[in-house]
Amino acid sequence: MGNCVYTWNVCNKKLTKLCDFEVDESVCSVSWAQHGTNLAVGTNKGKVQIWDASRCKRVRTMEGHQLNVFALAWSSSLLSSGGKDKTILQRDIRAPEEHVSKLTGHQSAVCGLKWSYDNHQLASGDNDGQLFVWNQHSTLPVLKYCEHTAAVKAIAWSPHAHALLASGGGTADQCMRFWNTINNSHLSCMNTGSQVCNLVWSKNSNELVSTQGYSGNEIVVWEYPTMSKLATLTGHTHRVLYLAISPNGQNIVTGSGDETLRFWKVFPASKSSKSQNIEFGASSLGRSQIR
Repeated sequence: MGNCVYTWNVCNKKLTKLCDFEVDESVCSVSWAQHGTNLAVGTNKGKVQIWDASRCKRVRTMEGHQLNVFALAWSSSLLSSGGKDKTILQRDIRAPEEHVSKLTGHQSAVCGLKWSYDNHQLASGDNDGQLFVWNQHSTLPVLKYCEHTAAVKAIAWSPHAHALLASGGGTADQCMRFWNTINNSHLSCMNTGSQVCNLVWSKNSNELVSTQGYSGNEIVVWEYPTMSKLATLTGHTHRVLYLAISPNGQNIVTGSGDETLRFWKVFPASKSSKSQNIEFGASSLGRSQIR
């Protein structure tokens, strides 16, 4: 928030300040590593820092971008960063170099980045509505999609179907689109009626959640591929710009310009899960309560 990064422990409700930048340096993006306690932080100065959250200690600082780092995505020890300078830098945090390769092709700021679950493909979106797909070794995009008419910040790979990619467009677009990146096909399009800010698939069921901006400011749970609405969650009074899902795959947290974080239970538990559900208290709404 501002020039600070905080962590919150859901078990003991403890809030910890992880880092505090100078007054003229603000936080633009954060992303947890897939394993362990490393957190990547991107700033408006073009820097990417790696922090060990368990020790509240900075591991390293990497440069390379000229402007804001808007998007971060991990693939094992490889960290991808996308910036306002229209480039994506691939960084191996085990290597001494600032970056091991640079991906070029976007003509505007990179605002969305997601690696596929098998770590074979990287999807990126920009402010002009372009959606690119890269493979592990390419420095130029292997697929280009130009159907969106506004910024593509919302990107999500399905954990259930290989090479199934979802993307969402901004205020002038308002559409969710689905792609098969193996046969390079556009599968479907769904107009949501408002800006699509984020997308996340459930790992326990064939459902996904979108967060919306102008003018709905909603969180919507969808069934795929019918795209029927399973729930519409309201409460935020500004655009729901941020979304993260819990490791158990059931709960999400949303952040908005109304300066609140809200916790929701939206997805079913894994059939094989034996763990107890975490209760989030009064701010948590079960999906059945708000259909």
